[in-house]
Parts: sequence; C-alpha cells; structure tokens
Amino acid sequence: MNAASYVRTAFVAATIALFATAGASAADKEKFQPVDLPPELMEIVKDLPQEKIDYLRGEGVLGYAERHELLFKRLEGQTPAAVEAYIDAMMRVDELMKFHPDEDMASIPLNTESDSFNWWKVRRPKEFDTPREPGPINLNRYMNAGPKLGIPTFFNLPVALTPEDLVAGKVDVAIMGAGLDTGSGYRGAAYGPRAVRTGEVYKGQGMVVPQHMHTMVSEFNELVIVDYGDIGVDQLSLERSAGHIREIVREVAETKAIPMIVGGDHSLMYPDVAGVVDVYGAGNVGVVHFDAHYDAGRNYDHLLSHGQPVARLFDEKLVPGKNFIQVGLRGMWPGKSGFEWMRENGLRYHTMAEVEKFGWPAVMARAIQEAKDGPKYIFISFDVDVLDPAYMPGTGTPEPAGLTTREVFPMVRRLCAETDVVGFELVEVNPLVDPGYTTALNAVRILRECLNGLALRKNGITEEHYLSPLTTDHGQKN
Repeated sequence: MNAASYVRTAFVAATIALFATAGASAADKEKFQPVDLPPELMEIVKDLPQEKIDYLRGEGVLGYAERHELLFKRLEGQTPAAVEAYIDAMMRVDELMKFHPDEDMASIPLNTESDSFNWWKVRRPKEFDTPREPGPINLNRYMNAGPKLGIPTFFNLPVALTPEDLVAGKVDVAIMGAGLDTGSGYRGAAYGPRAVRTGEVYKGQGMVVPQHMHTMVSEFNELVIVDYGDIGVDQLSLERSAGHIREIVREVAETKAIPMIVGGDHSLMYPDVAGVVDVYGAGNVGVVHFDAHYDAGRNYDHLLSHGQPVARLFDEKLVPGKNFIQVGLRGMWPGKSGFEWMRENGLRYHTMAEVEKFGWPAVMARAIQEAKDGPKYIFISFDVDVLDPAYMPGTGTPEPAGLTTREVFPMVRRLCAETDVVGFELVEVNPLVDPGYTTALNAVRILRECLNGLALRKNGITEEHYLSPLTTDHGQKN
C-alpha cells in the first residue's frame, strides 16, 4: 500500500470516527491509559521514534480503529517502513483536521457594511398596512371553503401576525412555519411548512368541525388556534437564523399561547426549546424527543446542526439531562460512547431494541410515566423520521424498522392530554423526496393528535389513555 493509499484510508477512518466518538465525554478521555503493544508489533516498531510508538499506544488511534487490537492486527506482518508510514499518515490526518488560524480564517466574512444586512428578519411596520384592531384575521371568503379554495393556512385557520393579535384573540395555540434547512446539508425541509399547510383534505372549516372519532372531542371547536405565519430565516446561515427563531417562539410563549412550530430541519430544536425555556425557566421544561437519532452529536466543527441540538441545550443548561426523554432511537448512530454519554448525564432513552424486547405498549407506558415525573412543563420535539419510511418517506434521514402511525398517534395525543405541554415542533418534513402525499398526510395528522390532546386537557379530560366509550364499544349484546 503506497503513501497516498495510507492517507486515504486514515482520512476515511477519521471521518467515520467523528460520528463513532461524538458522545465521548471529558471524563472518558481522562480515564484513558496507554495500551501495551504486543511483542510481535513491538519488535517491528522498536527502532521508531518514541513519539510514534507513544502515538500508537495512545487514544488518538481510536479514530482509525474501534479498538487498539484491531489496529494492531491490521499492522501485523508489515515491514517497519510500512508501519511507520501508516503511523505518519494517521498523525498527518490528525493535524490536517485541526483548526489552523493562518489558513482557516481566510473564509469570506459577512459584509457588515451592507445596507440590507438584516433584510431577512425585518418585520413589516404596521403603518404600511390598513389600520385594524388587534385580533386574528380570517382569510376565507366562503363559510365552507374546502381544501381546493382560498389562501392556504394551517387547517384553513385565521391568521395572526403579532403578539397583540394572540392576546386579543385569546389564542390557545399558534402554529407557525420555520423553513430552515441549512442545518443538515440536505435541501427540501424548508418546504415542509408549505406541504403541511396544503397536505390534508379534512380541514378546519365552517363554524362547527366534527369530533375526533377516538375521543369525540373536536380540537377546532374547543381551542382557539391560528396560523402565525412563517418565521424569517437567513437561508444561507443557520447560525444567524437561530436567534431570531428563538425570539419569535419566545414572543408567542409570553402570551401563554402554545407555540407549534412546523419545520424545517431538526436544528430548530435548539431555538424552539430555548425560546420556551426563556419564558418558563431553565429546569422547568422537559423534552419528549421522538427521533430515530439521538441528536446529541459533539466535537464537530459547527456548534449546531440537525444532529446536535440536544447536546447544545444540555451544554447551555437549558434542560437537565433527566428531563430529556427520547423515543424511537435506531439505526447505526450513536455507538457505545453516545449511549454512555446519555447514561452519564441522566438522559432517558427508549430504543427500538427496547420495543423489540418488551413490546410497544410497555415502552410507551414507561416513557409517558417519565414525562409525568419531574418537569413541570413539557415540550414535544417530533422528528418525523421516528416513523418507518413506509409512513414517512419524505424526510432527510430515513431509517427502516421505525414506529407506525398506529403507535405514534395515541402517544402524541396522550402526552398532550396527560402532561402540561407548552410547546410542540414537527420537523424534518421534506416533500421534495416524497412523490406522493403520504408524508404531508401523516404530518398533518400528528399535529391533529397533539391538538386533540390539548383540547382534552382544556376540558379536564386528563385520565390515562382516554377513549370515548361511544367508539370503543358498539353497545350491542352478543
């Protein structure tokens, strides 16, 4: 193997290692002790510089092999020159991957002299519009505008644009879009809000809306719900967008309306949860996190992405580890170190392996009980990839063998009825990779289940897994 091949092999291994070791804690690194080389390998490297022998025994090589013995086996039978070349390649890659001020600060800076530096988040002055009294605005001309008519809003609901509108309308839930997709590297999630606005046949229309069949309660009759429009984002910068998203979520929560955010990629979890915590206080809000992935990646070059919001919320002490409850984890990430990090920091996780072992009813009951145990308030973060791709094909990082709609819908409804939910987000809807309507249909239904749970709670129906007797028993004698 020539030197170029060594570099390529080492670089690929190091890249993979970023994900494999993402959850490693500082305590893990302090505990590491250099390993002893096997006699046959020591014989090969005995004449190499001590620095290179120490490197081979150290922790750095774990970026290129899961365990030292696997790397040692890879080097068995090689000549001293070949082993030294391999060590040099690993050390060279390590150095190349670090931050180098002389080179890496050469990135093009933002143009702070631009007259339109903040163009994407400047709000329209009320003086530009026809004067009106504060309150929700109905955009429908007809009493029963169906899904094929009118200006699309979430569930054909009235629009609110300001906190004053929310207060005047005594709004319970404000649904808003956040078309952010620069936190994942994939494009398409920015169109999630638009897909959800137009993604269902049965919408809130007319004066009276039929009840949810399972509960015989209508969320649209019991709650005051509005479309709060879309949050402005800088489509070239996640970092610039996060602060403004947090601001808008906070302003909704301050009115005591429940912010319901439709994304957008999962980097939204950080500003969405932070905006709610700004109002209810750090340590008072727990997060129930539905996801195929644990999203607590660490040690990356960027400090926020769709795979890092949990770690960022934890590092900023906005939500204690014991108040993170994760549901539906599966796939190839995280590895051992990620799970060890979650355990060390008290996160409560429920994987599909746990479902495989104990069954969904037992896992759901355990997770809901944990949500009731501890935090005063709950924020639900729902990444649609927690569902199996058969039910949710339109998402950026699908994972096979996920939850079904029949499993997810009752749990979302129960959480919103049985706990004090103060925020909800639905993220990673990407209609560009779904040629059909399945993704939008099921995404809309998830929102409906949450809203129905909130309506149950508003009516004082908070008993465990409430279902209407009318629809669970036909009442006929056998």
